[in-house]
Amino acid sequence: MSQSIEGLKERLRANPLRIGISTRALFQLEDEHKVFVDAGVDAYAALQLEKEEEVLAKGAAFEVVDRLLKLNEPGTPPYVQIILLSRNSPDLSLRAFNSMKAYEMPVVTGSFTSGAPLGPFIPAWKIDLFLSNEHQDVKAAIEAKTAAARLGPVSPHWQRATSDEVRIAFDGDAVVFSAESDEIYKREKLEGFRRHEQENAKKPMEGGPFGEFLKKLSLLRAIYLNEDGVSKVRIGIVTARDSEAHARVIHTLRAWGTPADEAHFVGPWPKAPILQAFGAHIFFDDQEKHVLGAADVVPAGHVPGPHDPDKPIIPAEGA
Repeated sequence: MSQSIEGLKERLRANPLRIGISTRALFQLEDEHKVFVDAGVDAYAALQLEKEEEVLAKGAAFEVVDRLLKLNEPGTPPYVQIILLSRNSPDLSLRAFNSMKAYEMPVVTGSFTSGAPLGPFIPAWKIDLFLSNEHQDVKAAIEAKTAAARLGPVSPHWQRATSDEVRIAFDGDAVVFSAESDEIYKREKLEGFRRHEQENAKKPMEGGPFGEFLKKLSLLRAIYLNEDGVSKVRIGIVTARDSEAHARVIHTLRAWGTPADEAHFVGPWPKAPILQAFGAHIFFDDQEKHVLGAADVVPAGHVPGPHDPDKPIIPAEGA
């Protein structure tokens, strides 16, 4: 093994990829949450205590988290750490930790706030990615310059792959990259946007809310890259840009040193079939229409953005 790979290992072990996750994102708690909404906190607490020894079903983020944790090497400091962040009370933490133990998931740290917002604990834990079902906590994480997304329930139609890879897909603008090009489109429409991107094709874009997470994930990808150039960590970019505006994406990824294994410039084409073909274990997008469209075939996270979620951003011709 080359020294450079050993150097990457030491670098990531010294500062591992830290993912903060809520109990509702990790496990299926929709029925319990409905009790909380309909009957209140006392009924919810009673139900959780009644089911304390019952193992929770896997939620939307379980698969990607489990696969990332399995990339850690036994007997050495981890590359990936998971921190459980929950608005449950400490008294109700036992079911979550019992379930993780049943799944042999090595998660040993977490915060339980008895209903208080989780936002202040995200920088306290030095979180790189925060996954939750609670919009306000996700928004607070984004405001704290942490990659974050709001997940919905896992679709019963999603087919889990059996390989040991982990496949993560990202939208481009306002997710991996900044919203700069979105703003150009708003002001100058499609023609002005294309002209701007072609004129600036070799100028790297600034990072968006997931820019730093992508860079750190790329270290893990490089550690598991084999001699054929294939990694267990597979990164995909799925963007509504088309061939008229794709070059800047490629030049930006080159400049960052974060090569994508796959890039799909789909224009007006729906993203869900592409994500299904890619075999993504999770997908992040800033437009709710793309998240909702993808959610039937892959766990999908909405990244809060600066624009109206109902308005198309950077559509290709005919979108």
